[in-house]
Amino acid sequence: MDGISKVVGIDVSKRRLDCCELPSKHAWSSDNSDEAIAGLVERLRGLKPELVVMEATGGYETRLATQVAAAGFRVAVVNPRQVRYYAKAMGRLAKSDRIDAQVLAEFGLKVEPQIRPLADEHTCELAALVARRVQLVSMRTQEKNRLSNSAGAMRPRIKAHVAWLDQEIAALEVDMTAKLRGSEAWCDKRDLLLSVPGVGALTTVTLLARLPELGQLNRHAIANLVGVAPLNDDSGSHHGRRFTWGGRHEVRAVLYMATLTASRHNPLIRAFYQRLRAAGKEFKVAIVACMRKLLTILNAMLKTNTPWNPLGFKTA
Repeated sequence: MDGISKVVGIDVSKRRLDCCELPSKHAWSSDNSDEAIAGLVERLRGLKPELVVMEATGGYETRLATQVAAAGFRVAVVNPRQVRYYAKAMGRLAKSDRIDAQVLAEFGLKVEPQIRPLADEHTCELAALVARRVQLVSMRTQEKNRLSNSAGAMRPRIKAHVAWLDQEIAALEVDMTAKLRGSEAWCDKRDLLLSVPGVGALTTVTLLARLPELGQLNRHAIANLVGVAPLNDDSGSHHGRRFTWGGRHEVRAVLYMATLTASRHNPLIRAFYQRLRAAGKEFKVAIVACMRKLLTILNAMLKTNTPWNPLGFKTA
């Protein structure tokens, strides 16, 4: 959108919302509660900003972003790292909630960040289940590591905790499956994804919950979003190795495991991997390239609603 002239930046914390409207620099704060958010939405209706900008803050921003977007405003939920880099580049080294709100508004005016659709309520619930499973799996790994170094009375207690974690993880997986089956659209996407050799149930549910943009973007944009697009490191006569950076780590983690399986059992990915290795590519370089190719295939399948085809896909 060209010529944005009015932006509201909102710094979100667990209990408080600090707001700043530019260009007037009018600032105010409110509680991060349902009642206060409703009042904030009414205030925004009076201000009529062209864009509302807030940072992703581990979920504290979800309720606010959803209600502001539902009121018809354009909402950009941006990466905190990008905003901080912008602030440093502009010489804004001081940091407080009020200052951060103004920096967010300035970022919106100058950068005009990309607007992505917000996850709906059902997707948020599925994402919460996925996140909780990741937490429990991490706890189980820690407990199993402790078990190998424990002795005496502690071993039975750790074993009991591991058994409890096993049960909780299994129950969460049942809940995730039930959540997927509750949506016909999700069922269709799930069936398409599961048809690809190497892609299992955990990969599928993580992609649907944590990467709702899958099937809506082109192959370059989706690779950048996940963090598997190679970035140049060139300057003058220096030509450095390309590298990947950033992206959604939880998506990248399950995509990595799926690609390892696909490199053995998926004919397209296996042939691509073997060709790269035969050309002298290191394992890490080859596997990241295969991750990008698998992601591109999945993106194309959902975009065109096309079942798995071992003969290949058009992946524009």
